[in-house]
Amino acid sequence: MRRRSAEFVLVWLLALAAPWAGAADETARLEARFEPALLEAMKEGPIPGVAVAVVRGTEVVYAKGFGVKNVERGEPVTADTLFHCASVTKTFVATAIVQLEEAGKLELGGTVQQYLPYFTLKDERHKAITIATLLNHSSGMPDVLNYHWDRPEFGDDALENYVRGLSKRKLLSAPGEKHRYSNIGYEILGDLIAKASGETFEAYVTQHILRPLGMKTSTLMMPEADPALLTTPHRVRGGAAQVSKTFPYNREHAPSSTLLSSAHELARWAMLHLNQGELDGVRILKAETARRMMQPLEPKFENAGISWFLGEYKGLRTVGHSGGDVGFRCHLMLVPEAALGIVVLTNGDGAPAPRLAQDALDALLD
Repeated sequence: MRRRSAEFVLVWLLALAAPWAGAADETARLEARFEPALLEAMKEGPIPGVAVAVVRGTEVVYAKGFGVKNVERGEPVTADTLFHCASVTKTFVATAIVQLEEAGKLELGGTVQQYLPYFTLKDERHKAITIATLLNHSSGMPDVLNYHWDRPEFGDDALENYVRGLSKRKLLSAPGEKHRYSNIGYEILGDLIAKASGETFEAYVTQHILRPLGMKTSTLMMPEADPALLTTPHRVRGGAAQVSKTFPYNREHAPSSTLLSSAHELARWAMLHLNQGELDGVRILKAETARRMMQPLEPKFENAGISWFLGEYKGLRTVGHSGGDVGFRCHLMLVPEAALGIVVLTNGDGAPAPRLAQDALDALLD
């Protein structure tokens, strides 16, 4: 009986991974099954604007925008509209780190102090923090207290100054002991990327990931974003969406938060990882490295890969990351065995981005 069940699951997964009727069928399913749920969620939110992309393997089968970029001006959202991606940025940080490991410029098992001698905390245990423990949030680092979105730093030295300013903070647990999400850990990783590469953090990611991958309008530097493409953050007040006076941007927190991208271009990011580090003849990572990112970095933290969060939805293994900052919510979900990737970007505080990604997946499943 177990053998017959296993054979059934294998056949089902193989059928799911194959294009059963092509992109047109999947597009039709999403339009008929997903869009009504999305429009209802936007009304309930309220959510001013949403952009969604769905990929199957290395093909975009669905990419649309809904609503507006700014409730006061009314410009429509499209699949090319730029949204603040918040913590989805961390998947780019982690990819940059393993790129540098492939190049022999660092080792995941190396301590942070080995690469950043000025990194100190008011806790001797900080000397045991490794790159690996930052990547899977097991370093024991505390989290950010205030992002100072209203007082952003714009200088090239902002990230190093932030890391130097951590000297009075204490660990919440010993490195490697517990899984505790820490944005600070990724700011440290960003500074480490800069020092290991000899470039600024933003320049490294742009030159070694974004541009080679064809993500031409995506940027970590808000002042460099095309204003004609940029959406506006919104907060819900009195049951209505209102434009936020603050845009979440600060170079101190670039590694944890500041990527601006679109549904179309994040679809390329999803396809890259589904295709094991290569897209359109451009290899960003070795195949084995891309696969390793989607596996637990430490066995006892089985849901934490290298930046990716590992889970399950309706019997399917999922790999993903959510993001949320002032006025924005987003989610990126990969279903590797089905070769599916789903991108959801919104410009509203109350948007249930992970649920919307699940709704899109449901539309594709019988």
